[in-house]
Amino acid sequence: MKRDHLLASVLISTALAAPAFAQDRGGVLNFARYDGSNLIDPIYADRNPDIWMVGSLFDTLLRSSPNGDGVVSGLAEEHSVSEDGMTVSLILRNGAAFSDGSPLTGEDVVFSLDRARAPDLSPWSGLLGSIDTVTADGNAITIKLKNPDPTILSMLATFTTSIVSKAVFEAAEGATDQEKSAAIFATTSPGVGSGPFYLCGFEQGTSMEFCANENYWRDGEDGKPLPYLEGVNFQIIPDDATRILKLQSGEVDAAEFIPFSRVPELDADPAIDMNLFPSTRIIYSPINTRENRADGSPNPLADVRVRQAINYATNKDALIGLVLQGAGKPMTSPLMAAATQLATNPGPLYGYDMEKAQALIAEAGLEQGTEIAFTTLAGSADDSTIFAALQQMWAPLGINLVVDQVDGPTRGAKNRSGEYDIHTYGWVNDVNDPSQVVGWLGYTPTANAVGTGWDNAEFNGLYEASQIEINPEKREQLYAEMQSIYAEAAPLLFMYETPFAVAVSSSVDGYIQTPLGNNIFEEATVSR
Repeated sequence: MKRDHLLASVLISTALAAPAFAQDRGGVLNFARYDGSNLIDPIYADRNPDIWMVGSLFDTLLRSSPNGDGVVSGLAEEHSVSEDGMTVSLILRNGAAFSDGSPLTGEDVVFSLDRARAPDLSPWSGLLGSIDTVTADGNAITIKLKNPDPTILSMLATFTTSIVSKAVFEAAEGATDQEKSAAIFATTSPGVGSGPFYLCGFEQGTSMEFCANENYWRDGEDGKPLPYLEGVNFQIIPDDATRILKLQSGEVDAAEFIPFSRVPELDADPAIDMNLFPSTRIIYSPINTRENRADGSPNPLADVRVRQAINYATNKDALIGLVLQGAGKPMTSPLMAAATQLATNPGPLYGYDMEKAQALIAEAGLEQGTEIAFTTLAGSADDSTIFAALQQMWAPLGINLVVDQVDGPTRGAKNRSGEYDIHTYGWVNDVNDPSQVVGWLGYTPTANAVGTGWDNAEFNGLYEASQIEINPEKREQLYAEMQSIYAEAAPLLFMYETPFAVAVSSSVDGYIQTPLGNNIFEEATVSR
């Protein structure tokens, strides 16, 4: 047991930069997952259970730096951006190979990036929308842009830009890219990827197996290619209690998504290391800011003073204690987790202040007994706890908070249509750059500002300017201004950040989960 693993403030860079505790090679890590993967293809992965596995099977030209504030070399050993920001030049490292031993070439890079930026193939193509052409001359890769793009290096370190084998795809059965992809993954044999492992076993919804890629380019501390493990076996166990029981009995070596209510118990077990890895996961509630509700009635939440009031009346520390058993922290940036690049940190947003909340409600003239519906996920213990707490916290404001329990698809439909007052939601960054989350939460054209209907011309203009601003200082200032505007407008109930709770046997060392949620197995070791 390591008590310091429970400190969510421990920098992820420390974990990433730390050497493996042991360099013994061999062994298989048995890992209990809460959900299975459907198709771990870099351009089709669109669920966290898929995305978080991509990095184990594929590698990218660049990699996120250990502390998450930039990029470092990956399959490309050198990279540079022209002074005008219109050209990215990269040099592939000599000897890079796919998991079947075939060489990884410039042709594979062109094929992979063209595939990743094709709108008719990838839901993530917009991340590479600035690319005009990708060409290769031997190991030299040249990416020409349509416009300067300050995010392009981060995108080249993102899962969707992973390099796949052109030859394997062209030889695969199927008339379409999707059919070829499915056929490749059905074979569960080496060849298509260049990551530390390859998929060597798969049973939908039940299990998945990774085998070590003997041709991986990165070396361990002993000078031999990573990974240290022979493989990783995944068991799909949706039930929290069952995952924990299997860990306690030694049937598995690690279990993810540990309920925070069980963290103290597992932390006290000398045979278990209870890890709370820093994350970019934020829990918030979108607020419908439209003048009228979907039924045409006036919307009390259209008044910014009411939105500010309910934020001041929400005791975030109390919520963290109730839901996370204290294993979290209030949001400090209104638009992103503190671990995200360019996040401002003025302190907790809207610290608990009932007097200020009541004054704002009085100023807004909100009638006593005003009914506001809070939409939650049916069956979610966390959502139920949040609702019950908010119902009590907001009662002194004269708000009658009522619950609207729905399933996930219905909540999503309500968000898109605006047929809600306020509802639970959450986010984890997919890319190591703030543009994605800020575009989602605040930029109106992306998703109607996460469905809130909030539309601020100044904010939208700042976001558009940030997308082409390649001067780091100027871009940082643009993001600071956006965060200030968003905090003042309060189109969300700003709640808290949560770590990733993963419990591992004390026989496991070197496993980490990054702030983006990616599982890093290549430097893990297991001793029986």
